[in-house]
Amino acid sequence: MQTRYETVFILTPVLSEDQVKEAVSKFEGFLKTNGATMVHQENWGLRKLAYPIQKKSTGFYHLMEFEAPGDLINKFEVEFKRDERVLRFLTVKMEKHHIAFAESRRNKKEATA
Repeated sequence: MQTRYETVFILTPVLSEDQVKEAVSKFEGFLKTNGATMVHQENWGLRKLAYPIQKKSTGFYHLMEFEAPGDLINKFEVEFKRDERVLRFLTVKMEKHHIAFAESRRNKKEATA
């Protein structure tokens, strides 16, 4: 049984655009090779942090929404901890109301684009 999760992670601002894409594709590849299905991704770009992390005040934000078995999440988070490019990450299990909200938000975005 697959459960839907949402992960937001922040990459260090010293990376180039290609390095950011490479980091994102690394995490996406990890999920796919371990049986997860990507539902949605958003690159939120370079944003100001609420407080400095490792003396940095900005970071590249990225959101991934995916379906995966529950035992994969610990392995996925270990990948984040091992990668020095990641400043912060948070993975949340999505309940039915969260899923409905995320899908309606996406549909609104697509309608205005």
